[in-house]
Amino acid sequence: MKRYLHFAILAALFMVGEVLMDLIQPGIMSKIVDDGVLGLNHGGTGNLDIIWTLGVQMTALVLFGGLCGSLNNVFVHLAGQSIGNEIRKDCFRRIMTFSFPQIDRFGTGSLVTRVTNDITQVQNFVSQFVRGMIRTSLLMFGSIYFMFRLNRVFGCIVLCAFPFIVGCLVFCLAKANPLFFKLQAQLDSINSIMQEDVSGIRIIKACVRELYEKLRFGKANDELIKTQLHVLVIFAFMNPVINALMYIVVAFILLAGSFEVSAGQATPGNIMAGITYTTQLLNGILMLVMLFQNISRGLASWKRVREILYSEPELKDGTFEGETERKGEIEFRNVSFTYPGTERNVLENINLTIHQGETVAVMGATGCGKTTLVNLIPRFYDVTGGTVLVDGVDVREYQQKALREKVAIALQKSELFSTSIADNIAWGALDSTPEDIRAAAVTAQADDFISSTQDGYETMVAERGMSLSGGQKQRLSIARAVVKAAEILIFDDSTSALDLKTEADLYRALQTTVPDCTKIIIAQRIATGRRADRIIVLENGRVAAVGTHGELLRSCAVYQDIYQSQIGKEGEEYGCR
Repeated sequence: MKRYLHFAILAALFMVGEVLMDLIQPGIMSKIVDDGVLGLNHGGTGNLDIIWTLGVQMTALVLFGGLCGSLNNVFVHLAGQSIGNEIRKDCFRRIMTFSFPQIDRFGTGSLVTRVTNDITQVQNFVSQFVRGMIRTSLLMFGSIYFMFRLNRVFGCIVLCAFPFIVGCLVFCLAKANPLFFKLQAQLDSINSIMQEDVSGIRIIKACVRELYEKLRFGKANDELIKTQLHVLVIFAFMNPVINALMYIVVAFILLAGSFEVSAGQATPGNIMAGITYTTQLLNGILMLVMLFQNISRGLASWKRVREILYSEPELKDGTFEGETERKGEIEFRNVSFTYPGTERNVLENINLTIHQGETVAVMGATGCGKTTLVNLIPRFYDVTGGTVLVDGVDVREYQQKALREKVAIALQKSELFSTSIADNIAWGALDSTPEDIRAAAVTAQADDFISSTQDGYETMVAERGMSLSGGQKQRLSIARAVVKAAEILIFDDSTSALDLKTEADLYRALQTTVPDCTKIIIAQRIATGRRADRIIVLENGRVAAVGTHGELLRSCAVYQDIYQSQIGKEGEEYGCR
């Protein structure tokens, strides 16, 4: 905020000028009425010259005040928009440093709400504070000050009403403040439902669950509206009460003014100016009501934004930059891992060494820890026990960027972006040339289907790759991993949507194009795993056996069960026996 403080200071100065013009005018109007119209100081005869002279002064002051107001708006928006822009970018940068558990704790819907709606509320809070707080403060205290200068009785009447007005304001804000936090949390819920339903719209339609999702969204939206109405009702009662108090003040000023005029201690112009100051005070108080409402909501949002800005990344960056003599060697030493918030070990006492250029398959039943095991290599999570080493160095000692440049990953669920096919592949290496992209696509068995499209590699991909089949998306993800030319290539069941022939062609191409790359393949099919140099069999988070396809068929009961479950399918067809 300090970077844009000069905008805020300029806005404040122009606001002072605008309000001062408003405060000066009732005094001039009083002179116009008393001297120019009624001629109280000129034997009861009006004076047109006074009216013209003071009228021109009022017009000039109004124009100057309008100019100050316009410039105030310009600098307020420059400050508010710039600060909002910086906070939004800072939040996004911080989110990009979060570990997976941190993102899970916040939730996607909540993060979206905080980066959009909450920061908008903070932005409005800054603008309202710079503009509104100065204006309302000057209007309120300036009106009271000028009222006392005009007539002490009028000033005392206003001061007597002031505690009641402030009390009403404090009471209503105390009731409304807790609801602002609830309101933002309910926005989180709505955004989460929207995000889930838009992402899963196909399964919703396939399962004919549209009505259920409509009801779920409607219920969340009803809760939001209920809270919003609660807030609005509080302020709906407050405004008329404050209005009523101020009109009572006006009535007492008129009553006191009539006695003052009769006693010769006040003039009609004084009464008119007193009512104008009272109206300005009323406007200041009503603006203060809206200001505190926006400030309260802005502060509630700021606390939520601060949770992002001041959340330290759980995975602390190391200092090692990644230059090693060994390339692509991985070692697990007594590795155990438990997901945050759970007590059960997903992995326990894992001891493995994978050598450079080796192709290793990881197999086992669903939930045995296969994906968790490979997620520890690029340090998506930190081990809870033991050590993972890449090229002889603990992954916790690496700079995360240096470590992850050594590793390329293709996931089972292919994440594609709404850009061209070439750009999606190039995500693996932004400096890749068209030749590199095409070579990676050829290796991934994707070149044929890409070339058959009208625009080839410039074909645009729909959101989340919905314009492509599952196999096509997986091949693009594999091409994105291959183009990176990393030391370690991880396939997390990323060929599950490929037919066996295409899968076999893919692995043959990998052996030819990247023979020195260490390849780790999470596989469900025997036909996939049998091609590996070694197969690691996991059972309940432990290593049950390690060996070749033939060795495991003879010695490992878990692998034998997997093999038997697939006989008659790809097993017999591709000679897995």
